[in-house]
Amino acid sequence: MENQPENNISDKKAAVRSMFNSIAWRYDFLNHFLSFGIDRLWRKRAIRTIFKAYKNPVILDVATGTGDLAITAMGYNPSKITGIDISANMLEIGRQKVLKKGYADKIELIEGDSENLPFGDNVYDVAMVAFGVRNFADPLKGLTEMRRVMRAGGMIMVLEFSKPQSFPFRPVYNFYFSRILPLFGRLFSKDKSAYTYLPESVMNFPDNEEFLKLLGNAGFKATKQVKLTGGVASIYTGIKE
Repeated sequence: MENQPENNISDKKAAVRSMFNSIAWRYDFLNHFLSFGIDRLWRKRAIRTIFKAYKNPVILDVATGTGDLAITAMGYNPSKITGIDISANMLEIGRQKVLKKGYADKIELIEGDSENLPFGDNVYDVAMVAFGVRNFADPLKGLTEMRRVMRAGGMIMVLEFSKPQSFPFRPVYNFYFSRILPLFGRLFSKDKSAYTYLPESVMNFPDNEEFLKLLGNAGFKATKQVKLTGGVASIYTGIKE
């Protein structure tokens, strides 16, 4: 992947921060509504992938948003979860959810840049991210940073949209993402750009074999992909040796 100009990277970070701050109040509702609730099942499946391999891990949740993935992981007794996100408004909603659930002793949510993580080397057993890598201004840098803060033998787990290749999923998916989702997103979020950005970010994202290659370029070994719901989403994993 070619290096992006520094000003383009900073511009995208600022735009992403602004967009997610503006839709934070509707983000959870829209996620569940626009995915027909399937996003909850995807998160549970992704979390099970982690806890099949690790017992009581120390976890970093990158681009945590409102903390849904971290909260889902609490059903499997992690030692500690640190969530980081660029959007202060998303994090504030996440903190309220964590307090309400009684998880404040185990989940810490902090504001920060996913591509310049404020942590030392070799700290976490697992680094995970759900629907966030495509929002990175520099995905390779973000993945490399996640590897840096992981211990040897640790796992990266990425849950992300992918583009289905087979009929009937592909045409239905394309129609829904390009026509239906932006319409309902604008209607409910009052942000005209946010749910136009979403399908564009998915369509432009390197998925399937391209993303496995990106994980390899970031230094991960034993990379794997598990497709969900006909390839609409995927769980990608890799190991830091």
